[in-house]
Amino acid sequence: MPPALAYLAVAAAFWILIHLGLAASPLRPRLVGAVGEGAYSGIFSLLSAVGLAALVWTYHRASQAGAIMPLRPIALWMLWVPAAVMPFALILLVGSLTTKNPTLGPAGAMPEGSDPARGIMRVTRHPMLWSFTLWALAHLVANGDAASLMLFGSLLIVAVNGMHSIDRKRGAKDAQGWARYAAVTSILPFAAIAAGRNRLVFGEIGWGRIGLALGLWILLVLLHPLLLGVPAVPA
Repeated sequence: MPPALAYLAVAAAFWILIHLGLAASPLRPRLVGAVGEGAYSGIFSLLSAVGLAALVWTYHRASQAGAIMPLRPIALWMLWVPAAVMPFALILLVGSLTTKNPTLGPAGAMPEGSDPARGIMRVTRHPMLWSFTLWALAHLVANGDAASLMLFGSLLIVAVNGMHSIDRKRGAKDAQGWARYAAVTSILPFAAIAAGRNRLVFGEIGWGRIGLALGLWILLVLLHPLLLGVPAVPA
């Protein structure tokens, strides 16, 4: 294994460890009890920032000529997958940041009322993590090398685990409030709607959010070759 790829493997392992072995383990409440919620959040945010920076830096090094380790051939259709999937991922991301989202940030009071989940939260109660999941999956399809498998695979593992971890923590914080919210939402997109536990209200999402997401997608397409050296859309 080239040294650059080994460094990436360490960075990916660290990223998974701090999220699954720290934030989503029985160790978390012990640490919170020892240092307090505020201090724990600060330490975890710092570790996450360091972990993400290490992932980006080591992936860049492992993607250079001489360090790339191909794992499988890439067909032309695979290169189109990120271009087709990313608009939907960005709609979820924009929606998660512009809609009242009780699964984002520190645990607080759960929404009350007869319609607690609105907008993109009707589709899935974890729109941001699904945005990262779709992004990682799409790029795993389009990249057949070991470095990409480590980068996007580690991001995918943390995103999927994060949905279940957040559910557990919110349920422990407010069992009744969370049960009421979970009853009308779903982890899997559109599952609650398909089961008749919620409904899609397009007006709550709105063309403005969709337009912003598509604008971000166009910007990413334009910047992709400048920042990463490869086009986002096959020529």
